Parts: sequence; structure tokens; C-alpha cells
Amino acid sequence: MNQLLKEKYQASRQFGLRNPRILVAPLDWGLGHVTRCVPIIEELLRLQCEVWIATDGPQQQLLQKEFPGISFLKLDGYKIKYSTSHIGTVFKILLQSKKILRAITNENAWLKKQVKEYFFDAVISDNRYGLYHTTIPCVFITHQLRIKSPFGRWTENILQKRNYRFINRFSECWVPDEEEEINLAGELSHPVKKPAVPVKYLGILSRLSTLNIEEKKDHLLIILSGPEPQRSILENKIIAELSHYNGTATVVRGLPESGRMIPSTNMIRFYNHLNAEELGIELSRAEYIISRCGYSTVMDVVRMQKKSILVPTPGQSEQEYLADYLSLKHIACCSRQKEFSLIQSLNKAKQFSYHLPLLSKKNNLKNVIEDLIIFITNSRAKSQ
Repeated sequence: MNQLLKEKYQASRQFGLRNPRILVAPLDWGLGHVTRCVPIIEELLRLQCEVWIATDGPQQQLLQKEFPGISFLKLDGYKIKYSTSHIGTVFKILLQSKKILRAITNENAWLKKQVKEYFFDAVISDNRYGLYHTTIPCVFITHQLRIKSPFGRWTENILQKRNYRFINRFSECWVPDEEEEINLAGELSHPVKKPAVPVKYLGILSRLSTLNIEEKKDHLLIILSGPEPQRSILENKIIAELSHYNGTATVVRGLPESGRMIPSTNMIRFYNHLNAEELGIELSRAEYIISRCGYSTVMDVVRMQKKSILVPTPGQSEQEYLADYLSLKHIACCSRQKEFSLIQSLNKAKQFSYHLPLLSKKNNLKNVIEDLIIFITNSRAKSQ
């Protein structure tokens, strides 16, 4: 903690103020929004903040395992549903737009009640558009300043305007990516035009730490995630092909709430979920990572400097763009689900020239959160 922040904390205690109470709320669209909030929550706790988390379902299950003892508030998710086909998913998401807007309105009304009842000093919202408030600082986290569309750039321009209309209701926008030219999200996180509110780049966010564990040749780590039914479609496809694989594999199913397990063998181990420490060990051991092209997984892979084979979720334009971008930059070897074959993908990956970027040594996350805490502490001291 820097000297200025220490002085602000001491001043706040002189006024008899409690430590800042901050609400963190990740979106329920898969587990990626939750896992990338883990380092943010860790930093807030390190700075002695009182952290509360608003979520539900498997997202809550994951965070309760990572942070036992933290207070949770139930907040319904957007509950987006996918189709079994690419084009079906695109139109199914479009048909749910009214449902999403209704959820945004409901969560804004929900937040007003919670601020009155629990006296939160700030809100950090990962892609939950309704969690803005007029009297306390509210941060919006996203790596998608420009939202990709399968219908051309003119629709992307419309989506960007609507996206910014929501983002500009917040105090700041935090982007989990490098600010420089070498970055992981390309045009998604570095559009020509940015929101009107301050945009701060956090660097790469990952709950994992590099470990001194020897890599095992021909060992695969398969990480499954995302909404159904696409999660199960990819799982069934991979499991069917694993029976013909000569090496070993660990399969993480991405189902922290599930009680149903697939029996493991000497060659293939199955887990419904692994915590950060366990997942870090498995990532270190694997020669190749096979996963969705979710952005949080991409950040984990780069943090651990691992070779990956990424499969974008059909119909999810953001992941399809990322797959093309990461392939072009030689960060990951990517394959569409329709064409995916385990053996062919591994052969392609062995010929692929991986160039994983080295992470910046700047601790942007620490600096950005300290700035937020200083602002909160100053505001509260002035109000006394």
C-alpha cells in the first residue's frame, strides 16, 4: 500500500469511518466474468476493503470456494440461452434482447435498494449494465468496447452506440487488457472511439500464478465452459475422441454445482470444477490446453505461457473474432467447432508457430483500485 493511501486510511479512522464497503457483481454468462473478478476481489481485500459479492448459481458456488466467509447477495442473472446451431444461437440471442433489457432495469432497481440498506461505498460491475448509481462511484468492467456482429460493421456501429449509452452511466470503465499495441482483444478492447467516461486498462487479469511444475509430454488439459447446450455438445464430441487418444488428459467440465461425475480412468481424469490452485497445477502439467475461446481463458493461457487449441462457441461473434485475431497473432491455434477433430487439431497445433506475448510488469490493477479507494476515502472524509 503506498504512503498516500496509508495516510488516507489513517485520516478516515480518525473520523471513525469503517473501511470501504464495495459490491462486486459479475455477469452470469459462463464462468469467465467470475474468474477474472477473483484478482480484483483479492486486491480489494489486500487493501482492507469490506467486499460483498452479488451473484447466483454456479457463479456463487465458484466464488464461495475461492473466498469462504465473504458476504453474498442474491442477484438474478441474465440467464442467456443458446441454440444447438450457429445461426440458431445468433437469432436466439437477438430474440432475448427484451429479456436482457428487462434484467438491466430490474438490477438497477435492485441496486438502489441494496445501497440504501447496506451503505455500499462503490460498485464494481463486470458487464452488468444496470448496476450504476447516482450517488456512489460505479465501475463497469468489459473487454468489449466494440461488440462484434455477424451482420456487418454497420450493425457493430449501432451496437457500439448503445453499448456506450449504458457504459457512460458509470463513473469509469475498466478494461482487462494491455493498453499498448501488443494486446489480447484487438479491436474489441481498442476501438477507434472510446466511451465518454474515463477508460482505464487493467492489464491481463488471471487468478492463476505461474508454478515450477514440469510439463508432461502428450498430456492435455481440457477446460469446458459456457452456456448450454453448446458446453455439452463440445464435451460429448471431445470425450468420444479421447477414447482413441494415446496420451493422458484431464477434463474440467465447468460445472461447480453438478453432483454428477464422469468416472475417471488411469489415462483420463474428470473434474466438475477445480479451484485456482488446482487449475494452476493442471495448466502447468499440460502440454496443450483445449478450451473455448472465452476471453478469461485466453488471459489464463497467456499468464501461464501455455500452448492452446481454442474452439469458439458457435454463434458467439466475440469468440469467433478472438479466434481469428489470436490465430493471426500466433497466440493460439484455433478451430471452429463444426470442423473440430481432436487428433487433427493436435497435429495442426504441433505445426503451429506459437508466439505468446510477455505480460507487462506494470501492476495497473493495483494502481487503479488504489485510486478508487483514495477517491472513496476522500469523499467520505469531506462528508463528515
